[in-house]
Amino acid sequence: MEIALTGTAGTPSPTLPDTSAYLVFSKVDAVEETERGVLAHLHGEQLRIELVRDDVVRLKMSRAGRFDESPTYAVCTDPLSAPVDFTVEREPGVVRLRTSGLVLTLGLEPFRVDVHRPDGSPVIETAEDESGRPVAYATLNDAFTVRRRCRQEDAFYGLGEKSGGLDRKGRDFTLWNTDVLNPTAAGEFTAGRGAADPRADRTSTEFDPYYVSIPFFYHHHYPARLMAGSFVDNGYRAHYDFTPSEAYSFTFLGGQWTEYVFAGPSMREILSAYTGLTGRTQPPPLWSLGYHQCRWYDYDQAAVEALAERHRHDGVPCDALWLDIDYMDGYRVFTWDRQKFPDAPGMLQRLRSKGFRVITIIDPGVKHDPGYPVFEEGLREGHFCRTEGGDVYIGQVWPGNTAFPDFTQEETRAWWGRLNAAHVQSGLAGIWNDMNEPATGDISPLPMRFEGGRSSHERFHNQYALLMAMGTTAGLLEAMPDRRTFVLSRAGFAGIQRYAANWMGDNMSRWDHLWLSIPMAAGFGISGQAFVGADVGGFAGGSNAELFLRWMQYGALTPFFRNHSATGNVDQYVWAFGDVVQELATEAVRLRYRLLPYIYAAFLTAAETGLPVQRPLVLDFQDDDTVRGIDDAYLFGPDLLVAPVLAAGQTSRQVYLPEGSWHDFATGEVLQGRRFVLAATPMERIPLYVRGGAVVPMWTEAPASTDGFFPRALELHVFVPLEDGSWTSFVQEDDGVTFAARDGARLRTTLTLTRSGRSVELAATVVGEGYPEHRREELHVVLHGAAAGRVAVDGTAVEPSDERWVLPNSGTGFLLEAELLG
Repeated sequence: MEIALTGTAGTPSPTLPDTSAYLVFSKVDAVEETERGVLAHLHGEQLRIELVRDDVVRLKMSRAGRFDESPTYAVCTDPLSAPVDFTVEREPGVVRLRTSGLVLTLGLEPFRVDVHRPDGSPVIETAEDESGRPVAYATLNDAFTVRRRCRQEDAFYGLGEKSGGLDRKGRDFTLWNTDVLNPTAAGEFTAGRGAADPRADRTSTEFDPYYVSIPFFYHHHYPARLMAGSFVDNGYRAHYDFTPSEAYSFTFLGGQWTEYVFAGPSMREILSAYTGLTGRTQPPPLWSLGYHQCRWYDYDQAAVEALAERHRHDGVPCDALWLDIDYMDGYRVFTWDRQKFPDAPGMLQRLRSKGFRVITIIDPGVKHDPGYPVFEEGLREGHFCRTEGGDVYIGQVWPGNTAFPDFTQEETRAWWGRLNAAHVQSGLAGIWNDMNEPATGDISPLPMRFEGGRSSHERFHNQYALLMAMGTTAGLLEAMPDRRTFVLSRAGFAGIQRYAANWMGDNMSRWDHLWLSIPMAAGFGISGQAFVGADVGGFAGGSNAELFLRWMQYGALTPFFRNHSATGNVDQYVWAFGDVVQELATEAVRLRYRLLPYIYAAFLTAAETGLPVQRPLVLDFQDDDTVRGIDDAYLFGPDLLVAPVLAAGQTSRQVYLPEGSWHDFATGEVLQGRRFVLAATPMERIPLYVRGGAVVPMWTEAPASTDGFFPRALELHVFVPLEDGSWTSFVQEDDGVTFAARDGARLRTTLTLTRSGRSVELAATVVGEGYPEHRREELHVVLHGAAAGRVAVDGTAVEPSDERWVLPNSGTGFLLEAELLG
């Protein structure tokens, strides 16, 4: 072991060691072959190199000779369950593991770990320090650092919820879940390179760390344009430094080096492998994809019911109403203020009869209040976090003195689940987990200890929200075993997507925060969390008519669509800014509802493959150098390209259309891709394009809510491509709320569109056993971008009517053939 310099650059976290002297592991003493790879002995420790798949390898370093086999709750499968064919090669000074997808080279002296693909392209390569010595792994006390090579031209993506541009190159980031807008948390922050220091400006656009920490990123190698991935299964505070031009590093302040390295070479392959380890977003209840109205406001029962009635009277589709902290009795979780809500079950029943679900906030903080049953029970049964001395840890949150459940204990998660189960029995549809970083007010969280007081706060801080969501989801399933769950969480860690959606926390009613949410959502999506969204209109500060409308138009085309604002601000309801804005905002909501069959299919794809609903262009077009820096537009699902309006008074904007052909959703114009276009942005709409070859399923009308809505007709919008080829889409019809679809109670129609010259063919195949609520009698096939001459369905000629054909179809496939005119 040698003393060497890691040479880290950028702005260091204030709690990271302020020295750059680390103990560098420099020599491998021996290497043994194992069933999954090799075991290396070096400096009294052991490095397990284990093949997970042909294209994924796990690196695992011991501490004091021992391995931590369960470093976090992120990985939910056995990584070593599938067999992998590999060979071990020994040469002077190196040992190699070789599979069909990667070649790992272990350097013995000096110690280094490099991974390449069989063609020689790099996946990871050890970086050298200023003296030219490799620094693959270095440690100082409980912290460790790993350094890798990169090129100035390379790009980095991921790390979940991070502010600033999509490409992380040139910046550094801290992973430590933080209540972002809490001024007392200022000492916890470090600014990314090029950002204003948020310790001086709490309203800065680009600040770090954030609510959610996901230690997973992509390395986009140039000039080959191939992707590699890294996931460090470690929940301690971490620092990722992408500021040096020819190297990058990551430092964790505790725990062990357990890293999964993904050879790719595509972002899609890496994301599929990563979500195969950490889990995928579950199929959501359909109502959760509708429009949500929320406000931190001191409502009473009559005001909530009046709010619901106003939505129905004004024709604003809405599926969910939310209640923030003021519904509780003195901020005591799992209670209702009986003066303001004298008949909460009755209110919830009446709202449900009108198609509204209701969701209430639940914080992890339990009021320290003798006589309060939740506190008394938690204290009696040992469910609260302790200090090192054995006392119950006390923070200062909304209720005042506050205790926090120790969610690392399985019995505590079960207890919390039972509390949630009892709470929703009143008629609630879901749970909103807030303040779960955990936010502890003016009190430092570090004395809070876990596992009955045996484990440090640092080990579980970033996992706290994940563990809370585990218990909450289990409770909802206990209360409603036949219903899909819905939980919204502010904080999270790798794997949070298995249990909860995330919103992006307390944003501001500002144009730059509207933009901020686009790359932030993209970072979430490619980090495994598909169900995300920002507070539409902005949470803090007063919105205005134009900003609100533009945010509604954008928010309607994001995975989670919730209008939310803080107390004391101007009203931010759909009708708050006058008749003109109300009409246009309502049209945005109605478009959302008509698109719900398409949106639902995108969520099912996320559940099955890990592909996000809101995705950066680089996911689908990683070979196109132009898209790597685009973070003001995105794909919504596989085929809709959305370019939001990002400034006041904007009447047009540049939009980049990637390879292929694209249909302007508003005008019908068909454009060839791989070029920039100037898109008009009248107040009626934002730029929206549909990929040529797509078949977009839509409802023929926008219902008031999804509750009980099983339409008689479904539209299939066929966007004819300019080029020849074949494209596949699908639509799934099921009851939208239960788990019956996974047992076959569904109709899934796969739609294959093929163009060859002037001939277009749409083939539909259907699987599934149907479901009792199915009402559809017709399919309306609508052609876009071309006019048809001869048309036949299942071999029988039909007459076109404005390029719309009505097929009397209730669950069987068809073949539509058309000859295009012109």
